[in-house]
Order: sequence, then C-alpha cells, then structure tokens
Amino acid sequence: MQVEELRDLVVRILDDMKANDIKILDVRGKTSITDIMVIASGTSSRHVKALAETVAFQAKDAGEVPLGIEGANEGEWALIDLNGVVVHIMQPKVRDFYQLERLWEMDIPATGRAGANAP
Repeated sequence: MQVEELRDLVVRILDDMKANDIKILDVRGKTSITDIMVIASGTSSRHVKALAETVAFQAKDAGEVPLGIEGANEGEWALIDLNGVVVHIMQPKVRDFYQLERLWEMDIPATGRAGANAP
C-alpha cells in the first residue's frame, strides 16, 4: 500500500469515528522517522482508545501491520506507528499542551540548530 493510500485510510477511519480536528502533516525531508503524520483529537479517554484500536485493526486488515502502538490503554495520547504514516490521537488538553502541529510546521534550516549563528 502506498503511503498516500494509507494516509487516506487512516483519515477515513478517524472521520467515520467522529475524531475532531484531523490534521495531515507531510514531514518528508524533516525527519527520517516517517513521511506523514496524522494528528486528531478524541473527546474522551474511551474515544481516544477506540480510535487508536480501530485504526490499528483496520490498517492490519488492509495489510499494514502497525510497527507499534503506544498509550492506547491510558487514552490521553495514543500513537500508532504504521511506518510511512504515524498517527497521533490525543485528548484536546494534551494536544493543546504539546502542539505537535506547530512543532512540525516550523521551518528549521537543514544545517542550523538553535544558536548556530551566535558568535
């Protein structure tokens, strides 16, 4: 399955299950961890858990076995690693605190790091 097909599958599952504020971030060239991150919010710990379990189950049914699933039992922040697509499902307060979209949308020079131009 191509990464774009997997992304579309994940987004369709999240949308069907009423996830909130679904964002797709193309992080190619920013990290070697994955190509695409999908970030969504669940309304409660049960919702986050159900979303994570369903994404993992349906991805596996489609032939993409998750490399790992973290945090689904707690239900505050679940991460599903589908290799080319990493899915973050969070409760709104956790999402507001970590602001992953802001972190990954920052334009960081390839050669630079914080303070690299300082004398």
